[in-house]
Amino acid sequence: MLTTNQLHIDGRRHTLLPATTVEAQRAQVLLIQADGQERRTALALALTGRMKPTTGSVTLGHDDAMSSLRRRSAIVDAPDVNAPEHHLSVRSLTSEDLALVPLKFRDRTRPTEWLVKHGFRDILEKWVEELEPARLLHLQLELALANRDVDLVVVDSPDRHTADVSAWLPLLEQTAAGRIGLGPDARTDASSRPLMVVGVVGRLPDDWDGPSAVAGNAEADHAVAGATEAAKPSGADAEMKSDGDRQPAAAHGSNRPAELADADAAAAPTVDVGDSDTTAESGPGIEPTPDPGPTPDPAGPTPSPHKAPAGQEHPRHEHPEQEEESR
Repeated sequence: MLTTNQLHIDGRRHTLLPATTVEAQRAQVLLIQADGQERRTALALALTGRMKPTTGSVTLGHDDAMSSLRRRSAIVDAPDVNAPEHHLSVRSLTSEDLALVPLKFRDRTRPTEWLVKHGFRDILEKWVEELEPARLLHLQLELALANRDVDLVVVDSPDRHTADVSAWLPLLEQTAAGRIGLGPDARTDASSRPLMVVGVVGRLPDDWDGPSAVAGNAEADHAVAGATEAAKPSGADAEMKSDGDRQPAAAHGSNRPAELADADAAAAPTVDVGDSDTTAESGPGIEPTPDPGPTPDPAGPTPSPHKAPAGQEHPRHEHPEQEEESR
């Protein structure tokens, strides 16, 4: 089973793939609707381990290693990745794809023999651009399954070539059921090779009642998780909060716990000193010290720097010349 958990990919300027959670079972076709070719291709690459997600995970079976996912999966017809170029001949396309198969087999370097054995004699002399969408997709699926290690097939935007669903959906169902990729020497009663098949499409077929999902279906959960992570206190804040929750320390210079120090303080005698600011000690033979009252200032009150003492104000002369003549 293929499982993704909040698979999210950030681009340079925008989000390539919002958080998506899906499950694909063996012998079933899962259709995932995604808006925009860029998003569909990013999803197809991430599902096959060829693009590292920003967050989230992709797991095939019980193995979450990206290398294992790449080895056991195949991406088919991804634009600008491995979609056949129209100027190629069918022989050239077959030769290139067979050369990428990691396992050696008899017809790996003989594309013509491989095409004939797999029932493509009728297109042997044609160019890729001459092929009908269904015939080209069938050829690509057979080439992808030449690798016997493949358990997962992801087809990128099969509906971009034609609006006719019958041109691609039956092929995906046959691939999931294991009726494609058996090889030319397989007996008619040979056991099938069921696979996990994912089709990333721009629009779900109207009459499709099989497993389906929409890219970004876990975006709400992803946003909540991000907000929760942002709300967590940082290291310094967490340390300050932890310090605030601690009990008050004992008095300085004492190793007694804070609870015992509080109990000793409560048991100490209290002396009522009235209005005096002096602390009195109680006990036999000790006389309380009388309050001497306020100490008079021998220099007298300090005059204000802005006002002369009473009785010593000098009259203000409005005419300085008269003051000079009087002297």
